[in-house]
Amino acid sequence: MHYVIPIGIGVLYALLMSLIREPHRRRFNAVMVAGAGAAYLSGGGLGGWEFAFTALVTYVAYRGLDSWTFIGIGWLLHTAWDIVHHIKGSPLIPFVHDSSLGCAICDPVIALWCLRGGPTLRDLFRGKRPGRVRGERARRGEGVGVGGGACPDVKRRSSREAR
Repeated sequence: MHYVIPIGIGVLYALLMSLIREPHRRRFNAVMVAGAGAAYLSGGGLGGWEFAFTALVTYVAYRGLDSWTFIGIGWLLHTAWDIVHHIKGSPLIPFVHDSSLGCAICDPVIALWCLRGGPTLRDLFRGKRPGRVRGERARRGEGVGVGGGACPDVKRRSSREAR
């Protein structure tokens, strides 16, 4: 049960977060990973390294405001930090010895969901990847040029018009 419950918590987290609409879902998750990055700060189990890790995750979370990939990276960084704390014997919750281990099992589940683009439950079962939609890139102006086909307002010029 020590291994199954954290996986269930990660799945439940992804399911609940999928109820939030984009772009608020991505931004909310960036804030969540920033908070997770500071979770060990008060325990001080690794001294000054706690501040360095918090600064790193804060930067990654900031980049995550616009990128699901960075949010996923943030959760994977937190997974590594959980493992270090578990090995050192400095758990996330001081009176629950295996709390860091549970967190290290739960966090990769959340990271995988984030690395898939934080899909809704419906999109997850349809196999869609929300961050990869051509229309979204076109709205942001990424990768769109004359004749690129991504923007309906831009028409291709024929070779005769180009002369």
